[in-house]
Amino acid sequence: MSDEFSRRLLPTLSRIADHFGTPFHIYDMQGARDTAEGLNHAFHDLNFREYFAVKAQPNPQILRLLANHGFGFDCSSLAELVAAREAGASGDDISFTSNNTSYEELVAALDADAIITVDDETVVDRLLSMRARPRSVCFRVHPGRSASVQNMHLGGGDSSKFGIRIDRLHDVVAKARGLGAHTYGLHIMLGSHLQVPDSFLKNLDLLLDAALLLQDATGVRVDFVNLGGGIGIPYRPGEREFDLAGLANGVRDRVNAFEREHTWPLRVLLESGRYVMGPHGVLVTRVLNRMTKWREIVGVDCGMNGLIRPGMYPDAYHHVSVLDGDGRGLETVDVVGSMCENNDKFAIQRVIPRTVEGDLVLVHDTGAHALSQAYTYGGRLRPQELLLHPDGVVERIRRAETVEDYFATLHCDADRLETAAVLR
Repeated sequence: MSDEFSRRLLPTLSRIADHFGTPFHIYDMQGARDTAEGLNHAFHDLNFREYFAVKAQPNPQILRLLANHGFGFDCSSLAELVAAREAGASGDDISFTSNNTSYEELVAALDADAIITVDDETVVDRLLSMRARPRSVCFRVHPGRSASVQNMHLGGGDSSKFGIRIDRLHDVVAKARGLGAHTYGLHIMLGSHLQVPDSFLKNLDLLLDAALLLQDATGVRVDFVNLGGGIGIPYRPGEREFDLAGLANGVRDRVNAFEREHTWPLRVLLESGRYVMGPHGVLVTRVLNRMTKWREIVGVDCGMNGLIRPGMYPDAYHHVSVLDGDGRGLETVDVVGSMCENNDKFAIQRVIPRTVEGDLVLVHDTGAHALSQAYTYGGRLRPQELLLHPDGVVERIRRAETVEDYFATLHCDADRLETAAVLR
């Protein structure tokens, strides 16, 4: 947590927990506003727009907050399209970037008049078969083994399921001309939680080169480049923040040089999620049990049903603190949830202030990719979401799931199919 978020939250956190109950994610409206303004300011002298990655934080109330700062929205599914439209987005406000895309998803994206990002040649084939006329089409590129970044989240040159092979790009774009789009773009995203600007700038160089080659080979002129998301945040105490100014300066230098040399205006897009909202949320959970196994265990009232990232990614880290823990003795513990999975742990052999049952534990930096990734294995239900306003008011913006929610899909229309097959 930032010092500012701590000062806004911690003095009243006990009252908040008593009123709303635990566990909950709470988001800092002022912090999100400050980051949104900072991002826009960094690129203020470019034709730039941030398309917030809805997958990071799909609550429409958060999306409306970001829309007030001019953000568009990057959507990857039907539900995310609904969330963006609930926040008032349509047309150029939405970039639909899906994978393994269905017919129904394309229909919904076309209905929203969204930018259609083509992740595979099959998307072009399906759009042509639909006789669709998207206003704007973008092509996601994967350069293969020459990629500047390769990681476990998005895959390497051989294993990635994302993007059009660069050796197929000309053919796919030539085919897509039949869609009659008004504007075209190139998209690239090869890494997640990146710490320095270099990878983004190398990827931008690749897209600018590809844009020139595409015009020569197909006659298609690229109107915008989308550098995707992946900007990292400092999860660990003492880690440096991402050099946003360095990224903006590098993008500005390259785009300005390109435009001067080729008299070719370009728009620049980003699809940040973690960077915009990650630092502005904490998961607040209460100690249920102190247990002694072969090591000391602190059991809390939330687990992967509220934050799966530490269990999903072996290298993931979230700082853990204890409310009013200053001045206590320290101990080395595992902080765990209640799921029947041994990786249901927020911290492993972490040194924290000694806790007792009833203490409030804070898991930091859960403003993005937290509740949206959580799951309900074993009937462990997802927690509520709260929003901390700048005036100190705390508002519930999503209630906790209930047992009734867990069983809701069992209440369905009777439907049976009689088949002719008989086992003998």
